Amino acid sequence: MSKCCSLVQLGDKIIDRRIFTEYFACDLTACRGACCYEGASGAPVAADEIAALDEALPTLQTTLTPEYYALLQREGVCYRDNEGDWVTTLVEGKACAFAVEREGCYWCGIELAQREGKLSSCLKPISCSLYPIRAKQTGTFTLLRYDVWEICLPACRKGRREGIRVYEFLRAPLIRAFGEDFYAELSEVGKLIR
Repeated sequence: MSKCCSLVQLGDKIIDRRIFTEYFACDLTACRGACCYEGASGAPVAADEIAALDEALPTLQTTLTPEYYALLQREGVCYRDNEGDWVTTLVEGKACAFAVEREGCYWCGIELAQREGKLSSCLKPISCSLYPIRAKQTGTFTLLRYDVWEICLPACRKGRREGIRVYEFLRAPLIRAFGEDFYAELSEVGKLIR
């Protein structure tokens, strides 16, 4: 483990120290799933995720809003944003086309389809699952940074109340993205940094 200022290095990962020190636990009662319909761009997606979403699209038809599903069929599951990154398709530049509104709250339609047994594996983009961590490849390193977004302030307060750090809340997606061994090492560092 190498430490420099506000960064921690674990192998080929450079980690924002706030991932260990800040608190976080999603609070859907407060934000109502705003991350699915706020923002200037869709969720970043990797090439393998695009292919998987394309393949799963017919299965998602009964879960997604008919208008959103039609948009995805017409325009595709993703587009290149202003920075040249592939991101999920947006509806009128706002809501993610995979978002589903239920009882005044937005949910990921991909995740709902998996929970309902329509999809055998989790196809929700890892960028969504990892939020508020943003992962970006920089040369041979992966930078994991903590992204502060005003709509997530209730999640920060809930995390503090419950004593849950960012990396603890995101255990499952961190393991999905980087493996059990990485998470075990990350967790050990988290205990030292507190």
